Parts: sequence; C-alpha cells; structure tokens
Amino acid sequence: MGEQPIFTTRAHVFQIDPSTKKNWVPASKQAVTVSYFYDVTRNSYRIISVDGAKVIINSTITPNMTFTKTSQKFGQWADSRANTVFGLGFSSEQQLTKFAEKFQEVKEAARLARDKSQEKTETSSNHSQESGCESPSSTQASSVNGTDDEKASHVGPADTHLKSENDKLKIALTQSAANVKKWEVELQTLRESNARLTAALQESAASVEQWKRQFSLCREENDRLRNKIDELEEQCSEINREKERNTQLKQRIEELESEVREKETELNDLRKQSEIIPQLMSECEYVSEKLEAAERDNQNLEGKVRSLKTDIEESKYRQRHLKVELKSFLEVLDAKIDGLHDFRRGLSKLGADS
Repeated sequence: MGEQPIFTTRAHVFQIDPSTKKNWVPASKQAVTVSYFYDVTRNSYRIISVDGAKVIINSTITPNMTFTKTSQKFGQWADSRANTVFGLGFSSEQQLTKFAEKFQEVKEAARLARDKSQEKTETSSNHSQESGCESPSSTQASSVNGTDDEKASHVGPADTHLKSENDKLKIALTQSAANVKKWEVELQTLRESNARLTAALQESAASVEQWKRQFSLCREENDRLRNKIDELEEQCSEINREKERNTQLKQRIEELESEVREKETELNDLRKQSEIIPQLMSECEYVSEKLEAAERDNQNLEGKVRSLKTDIEESKYRQRHLKVELKSFLEVLDAKIDGLHDFRRGLSKLGADS
C-alpha cells in the first residue's frame, strides 16, 4: 500500500539464460508494462512488470546497479539479489533513453537513501559506545566508597536505572556486532554475486559483439545477393531485348523473302518476254529477205517500184523502231537483273549477320 508508481513504459522483457549465461530468453510474448515504484515506508525503489498474473520483473534498485545500452533499442541491467540479468527491448530509441535516464535518477535517489541510513546507524552506534564508556566509571566511583554491602545499602533508584540502561546498551552493542557480522557476510555474498553477474554481463557483451559481427556478415551477404540479383535481372533484360531484336530480324527476313519472291516473279515475266526476241529477230531477217527479193524484183518490176519503195521505207521504219524498243527493253532487263543481284547479296549479308 506504501508503493507508488513514478514512471511507466512498455517493452519486451528478456532474461539471461541461467545455463549458458549468454543467450536471451523471452519472458513475455509481447510488449508489457514496465514501471518504477517508490516504497515510502522503506524508502526504496523497485522495477516491476506483470504479464497477466505472472510477475516477470521484481528488481529492487541499489546504488551498485548499472543500466547498459547494448543497442539503439535494447538495454539491460544485472540484479544480484535475483541472480539474473534483465533485458528490455523498446519500440524506439527515445523510450530507451527515457528509461535509462529514469534508472540513473532512481539509482542516485537510492544512493542518497543508503547514505542517510548509514549516517543514522553510525550516530546510534557512537551514542551506544559513549554510554557504555560512562557506566564503568560510575561503577568504579561507587566501588571506591566502601565494601559491597555498603554499596548495596547505598544503591539508590538513579543507580538502578543507570545499570538497567547500561545493560540495554550492552545488549544493543552485542546485537549491533552480530548485525555487522551478518552485514559483512551479506556484503561478501553480494560481492560474489556481483562478480558472477559481472562475468555474465561480460559474456553477454561478448555475445552481443558476436551477434553484431554475424549481423554484419549477414548484411554483407545480403548486399552481395542483391547485387547478384540486380546482375541477373540486367541479364534477363538484355536477353529480352535480344529476343525482341531477333523477332524484328525474323519479321524483316520474312519481308525480304516476300520481296525476293516478287522480284523472282518479275524476273520470270521478263524471261518470258525475252523469249519473244528470237521471233522478232526472225521477223527482221524475213523482212530483210523480202527486201532483197524486192530489190531483185525491182529490176523486173519497174511498175511496182514506187509501191515497193513505200513498203521498203515502212519496213525499215518499223525495223528501226523495233530495234530501239528492243534495245530499251534489254537495258531495262539488264538493270532489273543487276538490281536483283544486289538485292540477293544484301539479303545474304543480312542473313549472315543475324
């Protein structure tokens, strides 16, 4: 009833593994309430955390305790009385900083309370020693005055009260000495427990360093894998681009093959037309023969000379016209054949490149 909460936060609670003194064991499945409590009657401070009906932290803060930040969101402290190390994982660095500042503040208040208690104990012990020193002198003064019977007859109420007070002080001194021995034993026990906790804390710090190194190695491995993934994605993109280029080249080859077939059709047509040339040549020879025959008959047929001359002139004109057309046709045919040969060479070169 005398305890009052002075600070409250939420965190994940852990305890050091008692068997290995290295690994952390979760004490709560989720974030729970962690509070500082001040006991007015005992003038002491405690950290308390409850998960449902289970008390997972009940740590009395002493001036010898130290709260250590092991990361940006994790802190720990050793409790020699509970013989364990508590760890708290916070959701933000600000919460961890506030908790650590409050721990230092409560630790200083606990130190001041301990100093005041020691001053009171020392004052009471000095008073008891002074009273114990005064009692023998009074006894010596009374023993100088006469024998034991005389002293007994002269003992008054004040001496009886003084003797009873002296006995009480002796009992108090005996109890104080016993308490001092008890405190010395407890102090030695606390020192041994503190040494064990310090060793556990050092092992925990070493394990934290090992975890940091493992985390660094994992991060480097992760970066290497990411770079490898980026390279593979770049290779996949290059392969996709190459496939697109191949598809375009196939389409272009199909178009060129279609054009080649059209050109071959045109060439066949030209070849068919070139088959007419011998017939035209034979017609020209026939006309020439007729012309020669007409010239021979010209001597015998003077009457028909004019008409024959007209026929001859027309035949010559037709022959010259046919020769011009034939020559133009041959030139066009040669140009078509040359263009077809160039087109075939380009197509062969394009097929070799692809």
